[in-house]
Amino acid sequence: MTESMFEQTSEHIADAAHKASRAASSVADALEDGVGAARRAAKQGCYAAAEIYDDTKRRVQRHPIETVVATFAVGIAAGTAISWIMRRKHLCCKAEAREKAHESCCSSRDVTGC
Repeated sequence: MTESMFEQTSEHIADAAHKASRAASSVADALEDGVGAARRAAKQGCYAAAEIYDDTKRRVQRHPIETVVATFAVGIAAGTAISWIMRRKHLCCKAEAREKAHESCCSSRDVTGC
């Protein structure tokens, strides 16, 4: 009786070890596939960046004036957008400060309608 229990236990242990080995192998394969995919994506990204750089370089050489004008226009647009955002944020902060000052003024005097 005890011998068959030991045999069953050893079979269960061997089966569990085999399943764990297969699971570890599957995880290792998946990890290896992921690393391979990441390397391929990095290579493709590098090739795409090099191609964009070469295209841009050729475009600048062919159309230098248009490139300078377009760059200037983008700079002006970006500066205007940033300025608008900053001014808007500044106005909101001033309004909040004014509102807080008004609240503190009214609450300290207990005056209605200040």
